Amino acid sequence: MLTLEKFEEASELVKRVTNPTKLIFSDYLSEQCGAKVYLKPENMQYTGAYKIRGAYYKISTLTQEERDRGLITASAGNHAQGVAFAAKKFGCRATIVMPTVTPLIKVNRTKSYGADVVLYGDVYDDAYNYACELAEKNGYTFVHPFNDLDVAAGQGTITMEIVQELPTVDYIVVPVGGGGLITGVATLAKMLNPKIKVIGVEPAEAASMTAALQAGEVVELDSANTIADGTAVKAVGDKIFPYVQENVDRMLLVEDDELIGAFLDMVENHKMIVENSGLLSVAALKQIDCKGKKVVCILSGGNMDVITMSSIVQHGLIQRDRIFSVSVLLPDKPGELVQVAKTIADEQGNVIKLEHNQFVSTNRNAAVELRITMEAFGTEHKKKILDALEQKGFRPKLISAKLY
Repeated sequence: MLTLEKFEEASELVKRVTNPTKLIFSDYLSEQCGAKVYLKPENMQYTGAYKIRGAYYKISTLTQEERDRGLITASAGNHAQGVAFAAKKFGCRATIVMPTVTPLIKVNRTKSYGADVVLYGDVYDDAYNYACELAEKNGYTFVHPFNDLDVAAGQGTITMEIVQELPTVDYIVVPVGGGGLITGVATLAKMLNPKIKVIGVEPAEAASMTAALQAGEVVELDSANTIADGTAVKAVGDKIFPYVQENVDRMLLVEDDELIGAFLDMVENHKMIVENSGLLSVAALKQIDCKGKKVVCILSGGNMDVITMSSIVQHGLIQRDRIFSVSVLLPDKPGELVQVAKTIADEQGNVIKLEHNQFVSTNRNAAVELRITMEAFGTEHKKKILDALEQKGFRPKLISAKLY
């Protein structure tokens, strides 16, 4: 059972390994929502995510014999680091099975804490099944990433900190993968103050908790294909599911494209790197009528590799019309490029890439193609630049933008 005493015990224990993640008031998000929006930055934990809480508390409840057998778990990355780090603190061995598509930063960080890493399968569920096989074969003690009440109690310590710092909180918005985080957060929230609304958020393409709540039981999705890799789970935990049914007020779904925009907002307005799964709570704010309320968005993690980050930034800039590309056809004679460049410059457009194709036509005097990638302030500015090029007779044609 999840009891208040268990949450209180967990809250004291996890202080040994967690960084204080004080609430951050967001002027930007508050203005957008007409509410007071606060961020709970679990991306600032030493392991880069909240998972250290559940992992450490769970291992603290094990017997010495269970620890001595060695620990094993399956994880898309953040629980892996939590278990590896906690195991090191308790002086026991840990084996982590991770999907082969896990970002390199998560793999390397997990290894850096002394754990043995095994890469297996395309998604979490594949890694989980293999980890169970290894546990059976070698007698390891399994530390489940979410389907465990002790793990959920550890994750719920986030609520204890939120309520202590902001006793009048109205909404807590929580990213959802397997369900361990929202189980702990929602159960303790209702114990402390039943008026607190807890809202869970899933990727639209990996909505396993939403499917389970609609069916009234745990169901397995055919796929969990989303850029929010930390929440790409086909089936939520059956042990924690009843707590979600009882204590979670609402579930929301977020498309991958919305996470891209949320990443840009977080970088530009808060100077923080938050992984896609961790941004689910922020991306869902536009779906919540929270005017005049106090809202806490849990940023569950910040472990994003640089290659993914660069791709997200590029797609975000294109999505918001701050980067775009056009093709114009010009006679192949001196001075034409200057005229195009001047037209763009007069409208304060910034050219960042040029490609000149002389072979677009067999008659070079009739036309050569100039592909221009440029930077704008947004949609209205982009339209001004296109209108100016059109008025000068260049007949710009929008094409797919690529920075690299």
